[in-house]
Amino acid sequence: MTASLVLTAAAQGVDELIAALARRGYCVVGPRLRDGAMVLEELQGAASLPVGWTDEQEAATYRVHRRDDRALFAYAVGPQSPRRYLSPPRKTLWSALRIEGGFQFEGEADEPPPYAFVGVKACELAAIAVQDKVLRDGPYPDPSYVRARQQAFFVGVNCGSPAATCFCTSMGTGPAVEAGHDLAITELLTAGAHELLVEIGSDRGGEVMAEVQSTVSWRPATDGDREAKHQIVAESAVRMTRRLEPTVARDVLIANLEHPRWDDVATRCLSCTNCTLVCPTCFCSAVEDVSSLDGDRAERVQRWDSCFTLGHSTLHGAGSVRGDTRSRYRQWLTHKLSTWWDQFGVSGCVGCGRCIAWCPAGIDLTEEVAAIAREKEQ
Repeated sequence: MTASLVLTAAAQGVDELIAALARRGYCVVGPRLRDGAMVLEELQGAASLPVGWTDEQEAATYRVHRRDDRALFAYAVGPQSPRRYLSPPRKTLWSALRIEGGFQFEGEADEPPPYAFVGVKACELAAIAVQDKVLRDGPYPDPSYVRARQQAFFVGVNCGSPAATCFCTSMGTGPAVEAGHDLAITELLTAGAHELLVEIGSDRGGEVMAEVQSTVSWRPATDGDREAKHQIVAESAVRMTRRLEPTVARDVLIANLEHPRWDDVATRCLSCTNCTLVCPTCFCSAVEDVSSLDGDRAERVQRWDSCFTLGHSTLHGAGSVRGDTRSRYRQWLTHKLSTWWDQFGVSGCVGCGRCIAWCPAGIDLTEEVAAIAREKEQ
């Protein structure tokens, strides 16, 4: 198995890769430009990708604009991550249909197809590893997540276009794809060529690439190709200006639960749940029982929930134990950056920056941590 190779025609190479994955029964999912954002949807070929587009992100800001080339993967991250496919926002756990003399119960709906994710950034692969600790490797694994995770195929992309909101270098989760992938792609754009450096990350990745190699033009990777990849990654790391020291955040937040900064952020936070819905590692859910109007059908549904909702912390006989925005924001940030370590041995943040860009109030968790840390030092 060739460890690395170069597909000399990038678009054709992606077309054949998607076709090879589809022939293996995968639903191939990747970024598409829709409604002014890079969203995850099924791909039919390279033309489905946001060809020649990039994204620009800042606090409370997300927009896309044209590039002057035909780049396929020149974006940071959009509002969606593989989380929505591996652990869907809404799923039916069971349903019951009224029949003569009682009810007939049915289990989960039909299983979704196995997914192949194309264009996954390193921070997103790291986020999947974090969710594995919660939903797969914990004492109470989620069967549907375990099934989807075992079947999933990942084509990672080394990041050459970080956003201003990105800080994966601080978290040790990027910008280079180093783990969790079946294939890793680096887009090599020069004045005279548009190529893809492909590195094999698993046996099944090698099997897929063997099929692709039989249908497209390729050449063995050279030291120059690998050096170009390292240069792209290094330049991306330099461009990231936001910083967050994971161990400092862990210790500072848990030691300052009554800091006045929590009151300050509460005046800005809308409790809209945007940060938790775009986060690739959040896993809170709620269960609802719903019935048809005629009472002939009932369902138990699991859906995404957020610690920013009033009902999320409701206890029987006590009501909501986090009745104000201050306590809910503090719960989210301290869990994400501090007590997550106690539960799972890692930070709950991978530095993708989504929560910063998609917060309508422009709240930046790196600034909040830095503000509390500065006052503690003083």
